[in-house]
Amino acid sequence: MGKTISCSVLLALISCFYLLFATALDTITPSKSIKDPDVIISQNGVFRLGFFSLANSSNRYVGILYNQIPVQTVVWVANRNRPLKDSSGILTISDDGNLVVSNGKAEILWSTNVTNLVPNATTAQLLDSGNLVLNNGDNGGSSSLWESFQHPSNVFLQTMKMGVDVKTGRKVELKSWKSIDDPSDGNFSLGFEPFNIPEGIIRKKNQLYFRTGPWNGYTFIGLINMYTSYLQGFVVVADNPQ
Repeated sequence: MGKTISCSVLLALISCFYLLFATALDTITPSKSIKDPDVIISQNGVFRLGFFSLANSSNRYVGILYNQIPVQTVVWVANRNRPLKDSSGILTISDDGNLVVSNGKAEILWSTNVTNLVPNATTAQLLDSGNLVLNNGDNGGSSSLWESFQHPSNVFLQTMKMGVDVKTGRKVELKSWKSIDDPSDGNFSLGFEPFNIPEGIIRKKNQLYFRTGPWNGYTFIGLINMYTSYLQGFVVVADNPQ
């Protein structure tokens, strides 16, 4: 009986250690921040969140990248319009509960900017979908306070949603980079407009540049060479309030 109890206790300790170790890999907490060049990695190693530079630039950015692709592949950038000028950057949960990027002078260059958070009660977790989620630390991640999928850069990932909140007018859309070496906001944006029938819109400097034509349930009718085989898993919802 004693041996059985000992084995059970050992297994429980191993399980707890595994859970703590896994949390340390993919989560930022009020007591655990990351400094340049540290990273966190999603549970199954698909994505990483950390500091990086682009070719021909010494600027440092915080972003999400594919973790298992040899070529640096960036899918999201936090401080795209306010780069770090050196390697003093830190990504941390601030006193007010927001996830922030700051430099060596403690200047905040980027923030999730959520109001009415409970101090010392939030965590930020990187998921295998590529979504970075700010959660209440005590609710097991059951509801998100902020998501990078709701604030995308220039990449559309699987399970991401673009659209318009018809009540508030808030848009979730992609914004181009200024150049291949500069992720700051470029001239183009891609999103959806809540016309009678939804359609995709590309804007250049906020002016209409291209329309996909209405969605007919299978394709966008303005895209002549668009076939349903290209759209596996892609859905347009017209009657959703958001």
